[in-house]
Amino acid sequence: MSTASATAASAGASITPATALDDAVVAQAEAALATIGKARDAIGTVIFGQEAVVELALVTVLAGGHGLLVGVPGLAKTRLVDAMGTVLGLDARRVQFTPDLMPSDILGSEILEESPEGRRSFRFVRGPVFAQLLMADEINRASPRTQSALLQAMQEHHVTVAGERHDLPAPFHVLATQNPLEQEGTYPLPEAQLDRFLLEIDIGYPDRVAERRILLETTGLDEKRPAPAMTAEALMAAQRLVRRLPVGDSVVEAILDLVRAARPGDGDKAILDKLAWGPGPRASQALMLAARARALVGGRLAPSIDDVAALAEPVLKHRMALTFAARAEGETVAGIIGQLVSRLA
Repeated sequence: MSTASATAASAGASITPATALDDAVVAQAEAALATIGKARDAIGTVIFGQEAVVELALVTVLAGGHGLLVGVPGLAKTRLVDAMGTVLGLDARRVQFTPDLMPSDILGSEILEESPEGRRSFRFVRGPVFAQLLMADEINRASPRTQSALLQAMQEHHVTVAGERHDLPAPFHVLATQNPLEQEGTYPLPEAQLDRFLLEIDIGYPDRVAERRILLETTGLDEKRPAPAMTAEALMAAQRLVRRLPVGDSVVEAILDLVRAARPGDGDKAILDKLAWGPGPRASQALMLAARARALVGGRLAPSIDDVAALAEPVLKHRMALTFAARAEGETVAGIIGQLVSRLA
């Protein structure tokens, strides 16, 4: 048995002959593990003290999804997205969301052109959404009309302008940022758009050791840049590999138990009375893909229940809401998710 096969077996997945990884896939997986490790190390050369955040950001992209980065200003959210674009070999663009931003500022618009022969026709000018990695900075500062411009792009990977379909480049990922403190002049994201984010990644303050390193390495004359570690083609190959990783029955059942227990109408009434609404099937899909991607980032070829438990909060937090009574009693969504996770076998 190869090293990768042994890793998969040790993860506790019940791999049947129909789903077992063949030698070619195992070889591809071992190569992907090395490449992903290099990408993680490269991002770590410019992002200090945020190892968990970097891991979740990589999980988001490897799973083929979009991420919502939530944190106060100055915690390197923009720098993280910029570093990921460089390291993963993606065409990255940034849009600063403001109250006066229009949908055409993101999607693009048609302009009237006149040919040398005097004929007039419309030509579509692509907006910044036509990128492989789009940073939507302070996404909640734009109006709901502008926020909705991303709904079709995030779900279907194409946009429709003037009745014409325009496909987005592959791969396509949105990493949006949001400031949790300042709410004046902002527009909360609608539930439908929140559901399109695979993970909500909370970014906290660095510890003292990491902040000391920040002081020493970011205040000099030379700005350190991460080295490219992957290409867009290699990333898409890794994303296809994620979907081929075997998942044990115990992991599938854990995902179902967790998501269904977070919905009003199922599970423990003591918890469900506190929920206004809960996650839909897209949350189950997100947990399945994210658990596979986290296993691969961690050097394993099959996810475990520990992956499900670790990803429960970033997957479910933005897909649930508490009742007014529960909030008045001091309950939090994170606390409810913690109670549900503690029941996983």
